[in-house]
Amino acid sequence: MEAFTELAQRAEQAFGEARTPAELEDAKARFLGKSGEVTAQMKQLASLGADEKKARGAEINAAKQRVEALLSARRQALAEAELALQLRAESLDITLPGRRRGSGGLHPITRAMERIEAIFGSMGFEVADGPEIETDWFNFTALNTPADHPARSMHDTFYVEGGNVLRTHTSPMQIRHAVRHVKAHRAALDAGLPMPEIRVIAPGRTYRVDSDATHSPMFHQVEGLWIGESISFKDLKSVYVSFIRAFFETSDLQIRFRPSYFPFTEPSAEIDMMFGSGPLKGRWLEVSGSGQVHPQVIRNMGLDPERYIGFAFGSGIDRLAMLRYGVADLRLFFDGDLRFLSQFK
Repeated sequence: MEAFTELAQRAEQAFGEARTPAELEDAKARFLGKSGEVTAQMKQLASLGADEKKARGAEINAAKQRVEALLSARRQALAEAELALQLRAESLDITLPGRRRGSGGLHPITRAMERIEAIFGSMGFEVADGPEIETDWFNFTALNTPADHPARSMHDTFYVEGGNVLRTHTSPMQIRHAVRHVKAHRAALDAGLPMPEIRVIAPGRTYRVDSDATHSPMFHQVEGLWIGESISFKDLKSVYVSFIRAFFETSDLQIRFRPSYFPFTEPSAEIDMMFGSGPLKGRWLEVSGSGQVHPQVIRNMGLDPERYIGFAFGSGIDRLAMLRYGVADLRLFFDGDLRFLSQFK
C-alpha cells in the first residue's frame, strides 16, 4: 500500500509542475497511459493467485482513482487560470468615467459681439442686419464715397458678378436701416412733425483684400449711428467712452479723439485708447473711426441735413476682442485650433 501512496504523491507532484494542458497530458501518460505506472501494476495482476489478485487489485484501483482525481483537479485549476488570464485581458474597468462628447462653447468673436450688443442695447440702440453682398449704392455712393476713392480699388475690395461687392464695412446696414426708418415716418416728416431718433448699431462680417497678423480678408465690424435733431459730437464722446469702459470693465483707461478724414463724416476723428495698467499700459491703440454724419449722407437717407444731425462710428470687433482677451495674432481666431478656442468655453 505504501508503494501506491508514493505513486499517488509522484503523480500529484508531476501534475502540479505542469503549467499548460499539453504538459499535463504528458504527465498523465506517465501514470495512466498504456505504458504508465498504474497500467503496469494492473498487468502484473495476471500472475497472482486469486486471493492476492483480489487484494492487490483493490489497492491498484484505489491508487488509480486517486491519480485520476488529482488529474481532474489539476485540469480544472489550469482551465480556471486560463479563464482568469483571458478575463483580465478583456476586462473593462467600470470604475472609470465613460467617454463623453466634449461640450462646445461660444467663439470669442461671438462673445465679443454679444457683449457689444448688450452694452449698446442698454443705451437704447437697436441692432440692424443686412446682406453681405452689397450694391455699389449702399456700400459706397450713399456713404459719399466717390468713384475715385481708394476703397473702390480692386486691391481693397472683393467684387462679384453684376457689379456688386462683398461689403467692405457694415455702414450699408446703417443706410438701409435709416432709409426704412424714414419711409416708416414719411407722413410725419412731410407734416413737419419730429421723427423718432435713429439709434442703431450694425455688427457683422466684412471683407477686404488684406491678410496679416492684425488683418484678415474676413473680419468683423460694429458700426453705430445716432440721428436726431440735436445730436452732437459731445453725445458721440459720451456714448463711446461709456461703451469702451463697459466693454473692458474698467475706468482705468484714457480715450482721445484724433482729427482724421472719412468721406461719410465731417468733422471726423480716430478714437484711440490707452490702458492705465497691464502689458499695454502707456500705448495708444486705435479702436475706432468716428465723426458727425456728413450732410450728403443725411440727404441720402431721405432727411434734411438742416434739421437732422447725428454721429457715426465704426469699430473692429476683432481688434476689441484681441485687446480684451490678450490675443496677439488675429489669425488665431479663425484657424479653428481647439486648443486655443477651448480657453473661451
